[in-house]
Amino acid sequence: MVFLLSGLTTGNAGAHDDSLALAAAQAAGGQAAAPGAPGSVLFRNVRIFDGTSGRVSGPSDVLVRGNLIERIAPGQVPEPATKVIEGGGRVLMPGLIDAHWHSMMAAPSLGAILSGDHRYLTAIAAAESTRTLMRGFTSVRDVGGNSFGLKQAVDEGVLPGPRIYASGAMISVTSGHGDFRQPGDLPRTMGAPGPTDLEGDTAIADSPDEVRMRVREQLMRGAAQIKLTAGGGVSSPHSPLDAITFTPAELRAATEAAGNWGTYVTVHAYTAEAVRQAIEAGVKVIEHGSLMDDATARLMAQRGIWLSIQPFPDELAEAFPPGSFERKKAEEVFAGNNHAYDLAKKYRLKTAWGTDVLFSAALAGRQGAILASLTRWYTPAETLVMATGTNGELLQLSGKRNPYPGRVGVVQEGAFADLLLVDGDPTVDISLVARPEQAFKVIMKDGRIYKDTLGAQVP
Repeated sequence: MVFLLSGLTTGNAGAHDDSLALAAAQAAGGQAAAPGAPGSVLFRNVRIFDGTSGRVSGPSDVLVRGNLIERIAPGQVPEPATKVIEGGGRVLMPGLIDAHWHSMMAAPSLGAILSGDHRYLTAIAAAESTRTLMRGFTSVRDVGGNSFGLKQAVDEGVLPGPRIYASGAMISVTSGHGDFRQPGDLPRTMGAPGPTDLEGDTAIADSPDEVRMRVREQLMRGAAQIKLTAGGGVSSPHSPLDAITFTPAELRAATEAAGNWGTYVTVHAYTAEAVRQAIEAGVKVIEHGSLMDDATARLMAQRGIWLSIQPFPDELAEAFPPGSFERKKAEEVFAGNNHAYDLAKKYRLKTAWGTDVLFSAALAGRQGAILASLTRWYTPAETLVMATGTNGELLQLSGKRNPYPGRVGVVQEGAFADLLLVDGDPTVDISLVARPEQAFKVIMKDGRIYKDTLGAQVP
C-alpha cells in the first residue's frame, strides 16, 4: 500500500489529467485553457515590459521553449508545431509576484482557522491558489503557514497555482505574534509542541535551542526561507505591538541555522527596536517596518537590508471586531505605514511588495487592486517593477534552498516563462492589474498556458 500511494503522489505534472486543472481554473473564474506539457510558443508582435527597466519596448516577438524564454527578437518565423499567439501590439510582461502571502490563511475566516477541520481549510487554500494564479500572480513568497502539501500539489500539476516559496510554520515565542493559545493551554513543556503547532502553521520556541530545532524542522519540510516574529503583531491576542519577542541569542540561533542551509531569515517587526535587534542578529529581510524611525531606516540602507512592506487596505482591519485589542493595533499600524514608505523612498531601501491578506476571501480577490494602490507612493512603472523584477530578486535570497532555481519576474532570455499578455499598457493604466479577468488575455506559468482568450494557433 505504501508503494501504491507513493506512486500516486510523486508523479510529474505531465502524468495528471489536464481536465482537473481546467476545471479548477474555470471554477476560479475567467476563461482558462487546459495546460498541456510545455512545448514551443511564439508571442508575435508584442511590446515588452521586462520587469526591470520600467519601460515598454517597441514591437518584438518572444519565443518560449519548454518552460524558458529562449529568444526575444522581432520577425521570428515559427517552427513546425510551435503555437503562435498574435499579440496585436499588446504588452507582454512578467507574471506578478506577491512577496508576503499566506496561502493557507488568506481566504478562510480567523474563526475557521482556529476551529475548522484542517482538510476543509486545505480545500479552501487549494481553490484560492488557483484564483491567485488566475489573477496573474505566478509566484508567491509564503511567509507563514504549512503550505508544503499545497506547493507539492501545484508543482505536480494536481491543480493550477503559483510557484510557492514556502517558509513553513511562523516561529514565535510564548505570548508572541503567532501564539493563539488560550490560558488553559498553559504551561507548555519545553521542547514539546503547543496545540496550535501540530498542523505546522505556527511553532513556539522559547530558547536558542528550541529556535534551532524549529528552524531545522521547517528546513526538513522544504522551507525556502525562515520566518520569525521578532515583535508584536496585530492578529495575535496576547501580543502588544511594542513587545520585542525573541532575545538576541534566539535570533542568532535562527540566522545561524538558516545560514548553514544556505538560506536566510525574515522577521515580522513593526517597531524600530524590533527591527534594529533583528538586523544586529543577522536577519536579512524585515517584514512590515511600519513603525520604524529615520535612524532605523538609515541603518537598513547601510546594511543592505530588504524591506518587505505592504500598503494595507483599511478593509483588512475589518477582520477584527470594532474596539477589540486587535482592531486598535491594526489602526496603529496602518497609521504608520505612510511614514514607513516615505523612509523607504528617502533612503532608497531595497523594497519588496506584498499584500499580507488574512482571513478574507474578498480581500484576497483584490490582490491586484492592493498592488495598484502603491501608486500613492510610486509611479505605475515603479510599482510594476517592484512586483516583478524586484520581488524576483528577493526570491533569489533563498540561495541553495530555492525550490525553483532560475530567474523569475523578468522577460529575459533564459528566464522562466511566467508571462502575462495584457490588453493595454499597465505602465500607463495601473488599474489593469486590478481587472485580470478583462485585462489579462494570456496567463502562462512555467511555459504552460493557463488562460488564452486569443486562441493560440499552430501554423
